[in-house]
Amino acid sequence: MFSWENPDDRVAIVQMNGELRHAQLELLSAQCATHQLRLRFSTDDLARYGQPEVLRKAIAVASDLNDYYASIEKLIPREAAGANAGGATLDQEQILEATTRVLAYLREQRTRYYAGGEPLSAAHKAVMRPFFSPGILDRVRVVELGGARITNPPFYSDAKARGFVNLPQITHMPSLTFIDVVVFNERITERALFHGLVHAVQFQILGPDRYTLAFVDGFLRTNSHFTVPLEAHTFALESKFVQSPAEGFSVEEQVRGWVRERRY
Repeated sequence: MFSWENPDDRVAIVQMNGELRHAQLELLSAQCATHQLRLRFSTDDLARYGQPEVLRKAIAVASDLNDYYASIEKLIPREAAGANAGGATLDQEQILEATTRVLAYLREQRTRYYAGGEPLSAAHKAVMRPFFSPGILDRVRVVELGGARITNPPFYSDAKARGFVNLPQITHMPSLTFIDVVVFNERITERALFHGLVHAVQFQILGPDRYTLAFVDGFLRTNSHFTVPLEAHTFALESKFVQSPAEGFSVEEQVRGWVRERRY
């Protein structure tokens, strides 16, 4: 059993949590795909017309994963299990107010950082060209804060007072996309740049208003930044990029596909 007092164990624990986050993102992608099946097809039709071999394999995997994570859940200390449960809700008027405040914040930050932003370098464009259109690569500006960090929005104090405990900690994120400006808390890495550009594509296709509403609605439904469909899709595409950086694919087509299928 690991001990935080052991330096070697601390390294292993950090690696373990990195792999756990990767597994969570892959599970979220599978959950989104399954949700679309649930919306479009009845269980009776799936059982009757779905390919039996594919169904059996999917059911076996889901069952094994459920058993595995259920066995872990039983061992989680009760305090940790309930620490971020949340449970706060908003009515329609409050949702509109929250969306308005988030959108205003995004636009204010975009104005703040745009003037000091720089176009993507030729080297970064070369890496990202197999995944993004020239329009996005030419339009997006990047800002590297170099030690400084973006502070959490001023409305966080009100949200916490209403019971929202799982707000995304912007200060600790590698980057944040403000419409067409990607701001990096630390240095620019290819992985963080890819992530930020996916959000820029989402902003472009959905528009800032619809993007913000989708994000707020997704957060209220899932009570977690990582499980908001906009974010889950971005992490899934990021994972695909990291695993096979030489195999290009169109991020724009992927995003448009999710829009058509109403997965955001």
